[in-house]
Amino acid sequence: MTHRERVLSGMQASGKLHLGNLVGALQNWVRLQDKYDCFYFIADWHALTTGYANPSGLKESTQDLLINYLASGLDPEKCTIFLQSKILQHAELHLLLSMITPLGWLERVPTYKEKQQELKDRDLSTYGFLGYPLLQTADIIIYRAKYVPVGVDQVPHLEISREISRRFNFLYKEVFPEPEALLTEFPKVPGIDGRKMSKSYDNAIYLSDSPEVVEQKLKTMMTDPARKRRTDKGEPERSPVFQLHKIFSTKEEQDVVAEGCRTAGIGCIECKKILTKNIFNVLEPIWKKRSELIANPKLVMEIAEKGTDKARQVAEETMHFVREAMGLG
Repeated sequence: MTHRERVLSGMQASGKLHLGNLVGALQNWVRLQDKYDCFYFIADWHALTTGYANPSGLKESTQDLLINYLASGLDPEKCTIFLQSKILQHAELHLLLSMITPLGWLERVPTYKEKQQELKDRDLSTYGFLGYPLLQTADIIIYRAKYVPVGVDQVPHLEISREISRRFNFLYKEVFPEPEALLTEFPKVPGIDGRKMSKSYDNAIYLSDSPEVVEQKLKTMMTDPARKRRTDKGEPERSPVFQLHKIFSTKEEQDVVAEGCRTAGIGCIECKKILTKNIFNVLEPIWKKRSELIANPKLVMEIAEKGTDKARQVAEETMHFVREAMGLG
């Protein structure tokens, strides 16, 4: 059997997945599973770093995330899907790494102050929030992953994991490869109000939305504000709807829509009908698979347990080397 290099990625169990998550991550993960030894996890512990005060929806979010992983095309025969909190070795490695990580490294992570400003309604002066990158590092290096799929803007976040791996290897013994960024083009997916699609903006089209809800959301989506009447000419690049066309429509359809917008040859209703059809083409197989999985929770649980058992074996093997290197064996 040909050796495959390992890829590791995960998502927080902090709410429903939307089109931005699908296009920005899941579709890429599906492609990677045919080329690499992929480990994809559900980061339920990470959800507590900002949502510790209200964990009531964590179980439901975790189940929905798992269903969306599978419905989007992740194949448990091709990749390993697992739950972070079911592998206690993550917590053990996180603790041991906290002994060697300078405080200043954590305080300078770009999102540390950014998120504190963004989430002013929560008390984020906790070690869990400060130590988020450390737990993230443990998640990655415990599987000795070579690659982590990220966008260019996320490369600095991966750098701290590389620094911590380097420090451990220098202090003790060469245990961890330094994880490398597997650079991926993540298209910016606009929400129905024109801003970036996000749960926190309440402007998202969710994978769990019904066809009727998706259609209604697209009907109300912003277009070029200059087109107040059907006869007004517009500029497609100003329209968030056209940005979605660039992701979901063919080049020919994009050309027709762009020309029709500039000449008032088509109206916004017609433009949105084409987009709706194309988004439905992407979502319909996911909706079908979601329905099947929701009706068979036992199968979903078995897949999660099997993947978690496999991941736990790999994590424990790594921890054997870590304990030995630190004199804890």
